[in-house]
Amino acid sequence: MTDLNDNYAKVYNRTVGFGQRPCLLLIDFAHAYFDSKCPLYANVDDSLASALRVRAAATVAGIPVVLTKVTYDPKGLSGGRFFEKAAPLEAFLPGRATGEFAAGLEPAEDEIIVTKQYPSAFFGTSLAPMLTAMGCDSVLLTGLTTSGCVRATCVDAMSHGFRTSVIADACGDRHDDPHRANLFDMNAKYADVISEASALGYLNGLTA
Repeated sequence: MTDLNDNYAKVYNRTVGFGQRPCLLLIDFAHAYFDSKCPLYANVDDSLASALRVRAAATVAGIPVVLTKVTYDPKGLSGGRFFEKAAPLEAFLPGRATGEFAAGLEPAEDEIIVTKQYPSAFFGTSLAPMLTAMGCDSVLLTGLTTSGCVRATCVDAMSHGFRTSVIADACGDRHDDPHRANLFDMNAKYADVISEASALGYLNGLTA
């Protein structure tokens, strides 16, 4: 069998780098992932803590911060086949506490909330033209889950022409295997997967 590094790392080995005007996305940090009684529960406290540190640095740097939130109508019809397929999405029906932002991620007045019904923060939303209107050429991605909405947003961000960085420490999943596998694949094909330290160094440099 071909060695993984020979098949991927030595083929997909290009680093794109950061842009000049980034936007930070915090994807679906919902209470559902922190409620042990919810089917979506995951051990992602460290991911949120990392995202909050990056958010603080982004605020100091003066770059746009966007929070995404999944919102459905009472019957889930706005979720179409995604809602039909993924039963745990009932956690995001109206009135459910599991659909609210996780503790510690209360939106600031100058932060933008993008509501979505599908995995990608770009699909069916105004995110792409909004970023273009703000002059953003790149995105820094954090969020939940790595194998789901983070990955979908990553692919669409690249497809829309934004330089894309995925902050590994600030992303999480319900199991380490899909988390690591999707980080590996995103780094190979769609984005630069970076550490929190790298992201903070970049953001701190924007304020110098």
